[in-house]
Amino acid sequence: MGIFREYSQYDALGLAELIAKGEVSAADALESAIDAAERLNPQLNAIVHRFDDKARGNTANLPDGPFKGVPFLLKDLLDAYAGEPFTMGSRFFKDYVPDYDAELVRRFKQAGLNIFGKTNTPEFGLVPMTDPELFGSARNPWNTNKTAGGSSGGTGSAVSAGIVPIASGGDGGGSIRIPASCNGIVGLKPTRGRTPSGPVMGDVWYGFAIEFALSRTVRDTAALLDAVAGADAGPPSVAPPPERPYLEETQREPGQLRIAYTTDPLLGRSLDPECKKGVEQTARKLAALGHHVEEVTPPIDREAFIYAMATLICGDTAALIRGGEGLTGRKPRRRDFEAGTWAYKRLGAAFTAEELTSAFIYAQGVGRLFGQFMQNYDVFLTSTLGMPPTDTGHLKPKGMDAFSLALVNTLPIGKIGKQKKFMIDMAAPTFDFIPYTPLANATGQPSISLPLHWSDDGLPVGMMFTGRFGDEATLIRLAAQLEQEIPWKDRKPPVYA
Repeated sequence: MGIFREYSQYDALGLAELIAKGEVSAADALESAIDAAERLNPQLNAIVHRFDDKARGNTANLPDGPFKGVPFLLKDLLDAYAGEPFTMGSRFFKDYVPDYDAELVRRFKQAGLNIFGKTNTPEFGLVPMTDPELFGSARNPWNTNKTAGGSSGGTGSAVSAGIVPIASGGDGGGSIRIPASCNGIVGLKPTRGRTPSGPVMGDVWYGFAIEFALSRTVRDTAALLDAVAGADAGPPSVAPPPERPYLEETQREPGQLRIAYTTDPLLGRSLDPECKKGVEQTARKLAALGHHVEEVTPPIDREAFIYAMATLICGDTAALIRGGEGLTGRKPRRRDFEAGTWAYKRLGAAFTAEELTSAFIYAQGVGRLFGQFMQNYDVFLTSTLGMPPTDTGHLKPKGMDAFSLALVNTLPIGKIGKQKKFMIDMAAPTFDFIPYTPLANATGQPSISLPLHWSDDGLPVGMMFTGRFGDEATLIRLAAQLEQEIPWKDRKPPVYA
């Protein structure tokens, strides 16, 4: 076994083709990935657990899938891998080892991917930056002082740096698209129900969250979606079937699309000038390509949306921690969790069933609103984020925020902690960073972040395209067109394999 020196020059399909032709062995591809991880992960903290020897043992028996022999990493959240730690970024679960594979992990394996490690994630994926106390911050290969985003921040960092060409992620409020933007790569959140969440989970985060992957090329994203899409046994949601394989869509022209765009921050309080500049430049490019482009802002009630989403996530966090007692055999205690997570848990336990149901009904109503809005458009364009990648730890509670969390975690909650203004004020800095991404989670629509803009100081600023429910095909055709027109494949970060 040896190191394949050109390893990081290939996307996943390109690497799989070399392996299929016998020009490179799967063993050498794996050793190349391990070598890249050894050299770069000390700077990035993208990978938190490795099982190299298990992957080496699997190399000779990989299934004949489209990605046979391609090294792969799993996000350490939802993607259970039998016999390996499954921490979810939490001290409480640091010793938990599942005895089963998640259905999506099983499909990754069937696609021929050779899994050798797990990537960094914030505790339970609750925040859009990856700074868990258990493992420390994941770093951005474009500038290691900057965030890799979250909650799939470790995955975004590892893919951007060339450790692997593709790796798994999940998206409950933007957690695939956020790190795609921060790290200058491709991140598709599929339609609700497009990929499986079994065999244990149903709709995750009330249907807000869906698992998939991040990559460096549109064709890798399309081919992997072909490999893993489809319902498993007993899903609460099933996406409509595609007309043809998604990989074929990358070779088809998108036609003249009706594209809406906005630079209104929607869920945030402001939009960074670099993000606005990126949207306006992208809109002009789309018009030059023959698309009909119109500036229009959908009618979103910022405060109502933030309050509803916070209510649902708090309720889910409380239930997850309660369920964790059965998985770990330990009683949850405050010191086992980060302050923000424990506050979510306490707030979630304080909400009534009526309040939780009202929040869920509101979220479903947002889906209806956007469904009506999208009847007039094929695609909705925004910046992925409200700002370029900011410093690591930017959303860690400080000052009055930390004081407020301490009160929530110490005093009786009662009606005070659930007050709308309190919840919105606490969540405001997060939504300033992610003013757009959570909307497609509430609606279930497919949404993709593409690396189409860079700030003056060389940081990636993703542009986000959201399609109609069930219509990943249009997004993939448009993404492939933009990949040709505004190519990003030759842009490499300073920390690169």
